[in-house]
Amino acid sequence: MFNEIVRAEIWLQDTLDSQESIAALAERLGYSTSQVRRRFRQYFGMSPSAYREALRLEKASRLLVHTPLGIGEVARRSGYTNHSAFSRAFLRRFRRSPREHRQLGRTALAEATSGARMAFSPRIQRVAPCSAVVARQYEPSAALPAPDSWLKSLGGYQLPLPGAPERAAAIMLLHAPCPETALPRRDIGVLVDSRAADSLAIPPSLRLLQLPEARLACLDLPDPAELEPTLARVLATLPEISEHYSGDPVRLIKGASGVELQLPLLEIG
Repeated sequence: MFNEIVRAEIWLQDTLDSQESIAALAERLGYSTSQVRRRFRQYFGMSPSAYREALRLEKASRLLVHTPLGIGEVARRSGYTNHSAFSRAFLRRFRRSPREHRQLGRTALAEATSGARMAFSPRIQRVAPCSAVVARQYEPSAALPAPDSWLKSLGGYQLPLPGAPERAAAIMLLHAPCPETALPRRDIGVLVDSRAADSLAIPPSLRLLQLPEARLACLDLPDPAELEPTLARVLATLPEISEHYSGDPVRLIKGASGVELQLPLLEIG
């Protein structure tokens, strides 16, 4: 049932603004509600409902620290329909109000990057929609595997996948890239041709992921071991060029010439 529980976790992540009950999730998986709750708690240490709230608050934390959005808009984008309910939940989770969290988070980021500013600004570019075949892993972003091993992490399946480009770029998506987040998880896989994606033979433990068009702040990452300090410096630099991290998954693309760090940018309006 592990693959089904992973599917449940991904569904909770992808439907933060949904008001669907856990019973609806259980029906999708073909199990009883009690089975899903019991097995989910076994794997993740909390109920599906508590996990979904943790994901919502994790997203809110990133938006508060890294964007200029008002607290009401942060609540809405994090899946809360009631501003007061959001503030109460945030206070329970972080022991401080959203406003205090924003101030403390920005101060901590500024202190962490003081004296270590970037020598140049990241490249800002718009990237077309793309597709990837990925596996979900539950590891902290600070413990990245060596880039040459990324494609070996796809559950032992032989690559290239039937119908996928032989020299396709490897991709890693960090859903919890910032130190203040508490639910480490990532997707790791390979970019595929979107036009042929639906015809790929994808093993059950992998899934096809559609990445939307996005504006990205891009930076070459010569040493993946330096991801955390480099990410902090980029996050501190973006407001200086009137840009803000959107809170969406950070992308790492491994090509022939190395690894590129890509941060999705906030689009307002």
